[in-house]
Amino acid sequence: MKNKFLFLVFLPLSFFAQNYIPTSAGEIVRHHYYTLSYSEDNEQAAWVCYKLTPEMVNGTYERKNNFRSDKMVATGSAELSDYVGSGYDKGHLAPANDMKVSALAMSESFFLSNTSPQTPSFNRGGLWRKLENKVNSWGKDTVIVVTGPIFKDNIGTVGSNKVTVPGYFYKVIYAPSKQAMIGFVLPHVKVDKELKDCVVKVDRIEEETGIDFFPQLEDLLENQLEATVCLAEWDL
Repeated sequence: MKNKFLFLVFLPLSFFAQNYIPTSAGEIVRHHYYTLSYSEDNEQAAWVCYKLTPEMVNGTYERKNNFRSDKMVATGSAELSDYVGSGYDKGHLAPANDMKVSALAMSESFFLSNTSPQTPSFNRGGLWRKLENKVNSWGKDTVIVVTGPIFKDNIGTVGSNKVTVPGYFYKVIYAPSKQAMIGFVLPHVKVDKELKDCVVKVDRIEEETGIDFFPQLEDLLENQLEATVCLAEWDL
């Protein structure tokens, strides 16, 4: 009976992962609460995609710092040793704050496949943290989130696995209830701007990354949403 219950709980998330993920190069790794595409050349995810729901936003499970390599990555993920003495944080892509719904969700968020080297000033505060909190608030109406690095103007690498330190990071958010989409690009520095100043067309992020974010949408709708910037639908 216990296994049957777990299957029923996880089925919607697995179904989502199979039907609403971006298209790009890289190994697809499906966890229960998010799906990612792993870039072996950069030893991190090119994108992490998840459905942020009211249940996840309102979860109460406490953060557990359980960083570890991701054994589901066939080629091997980054390791803890890569970050030791690097001066960079293990910056979440799918934030732990979005994964408070259960012990499993929180645990999965600490796979190193879901992290990227980030400076402390970028990861722990400032505009990136503000953006993470804003996206979390949008999850009260259920949104689909895709987030990851942009490997342009990279800063270097860390560790023996040569984990790339990206030059930029992005987020793309789609709200099915409003048929609205928004994209953000932030340089990997402490940014003295407002969030609205970092909004870009999703088309631009696709050009920068080579990722097709929502190919499952009807073509006319997808093209319209990705080619426009409409702040009216978003609380910025």
